[in-house]
Amino acid sequence: MAAEPDILDELRRLRARVPQLTGALAAGVDGLVLAHDTPGVEPEGVAALTAAALAVAVRLADTTGQGDFRELLVRGVYGYVATYSAGHSAVLTVLAQDRVNVGRLHLEGRRAAVRVGELVDAREARVRAARPALAPPRPTPPAKPLTVRTRSARGTNARTTTDS
Repeated sequence: MAAEPDILDELRRLRARVPQLTGALAAGVDGLVLAHDTPGVEPEGVAALTAAALAVAVRLADTTGQGDFRELLVRGVYGYVATYSAGHSAVLTVLAQDRVNVGRLHLEGRRAAVRVGELVDAREARVRAARPALAPPRPTPPAKPLTVRTRSARGTNARTTTDS
């Protein structure tokens, strides 16, 4: 991916700003890894689980009337997993030690997610612009009314025209 080095740089800058982070990963909402800095953690597995958790979080936010998904925070015994919306089609997931300042985690995570989203969205716009324009679809002729043969009460065939 062309934007991967830029995304990876952003992940590394995030980890430098918050020393308690143990990993950072950018993924598409479909669960495919875009870039990662996750030593000791399988990035594909984390990206797939992030996509699953994202689907539940989006549904929960929608069902409860809380609006569009923004972020998800999971706290475990040994630390945190935070996922932030990053543009239209990506998410940023960060792993942090249990001693992290959660306010700082959110502040820096949100900023990094905006930057990752900008990088991913810009790449997608470049890809769309590079595609040749598709020819407009041919107009279809108006449909003829469907003719159905039915039996009348007298036992003869009668023609009936119906709209389909």
